[in-house]
Amino acid sequence: MAELPRVVILGSASVVPDEDHENSHMVLLGESGAIMIDCTGRPLSRLKKVGVSAHDLDALILTHFHPDHVGAVPNLLLSAWIIGRKRPLHIYGLHHCLQRLEDLMSFYHWENWSGFFPVVFHHLPQRESIPVLENADFTISASPVRHYVPTIGVRVECRTTNFVLGYSSDTIPCPETVRLAHRADLLIHEATGNEPLGHSSASQAGAIACEAEARRLGLIHYPVWEATADHLVAEAQSTFDGPVFLCEDYMEIPLRA
Repeated sequence: MAELPRVVILGSASVVPDEDHENSHMVLLGESGAIMIDCTGRPLSRLKKVGVSAHDLDALILTHFHPDHVGAVPNLLLSAWIIGRKRPLHIYGLHHCLQRLEDLMSFYHWENWSGFFPVVFHHLPQRESIPVLENADFTISASPVRHYVPTIGVRVECRTTNFVLGYSSDTIPCPETVRLAHRADLLIHEATGNEPLGHSSASQAGAIACEAEARRLGLIHYPVWEATADHLVAEAQSTFDGPVFLCEDYMEIPLRA
């Protein structure tokens, strides 16, 4: 049996994926079930490949309303209904994101899906260190980061191992991410490139990890379309002295020291 708790990278690419990389999203796995962060591509297929069924998914955390992060939510809901899911699914995110998702679902007339399982939306306020959810495995909080639209990063504290995972989502370098990832055992930070209004480079991700005093740094949301990522780890190591690795699709990371 795979080690628990753990995070599985379901996708690692930035906006344009390729045949080997899906858009960035991941799933937290513990004894209490599965929590997915963002939803893109073919979510049920990706979950099934790592041993998670549509019936096992407890919650979905959405970081922001961009297609490469939430575009597959309608398909996830439809597919789970078709294969017989009955229990509620809890979806967490900022009001900006969830309001637009509910509007989107109304275009599909989901209110007419007979026998559809309950979906519970949890609208999070746009403030730092907002509690998101807690179960026997994880205590999860969120903080706003700085992107083109309202966006949250996520902090996961593992209750059984005292391991702390920080996830930046899409953001420029900002103090909110530093506080979110303060002394994290692992910071997963985007490395799209230096876009002053919305994204970070690998070297900027390393600088954030250094300032946050994180122990390790994983790079995610990097360009793959007609691009190579070979240089990114070295770039991050120019500003961060700790271990650095490149997140890859289906990579499993134990959340323990």
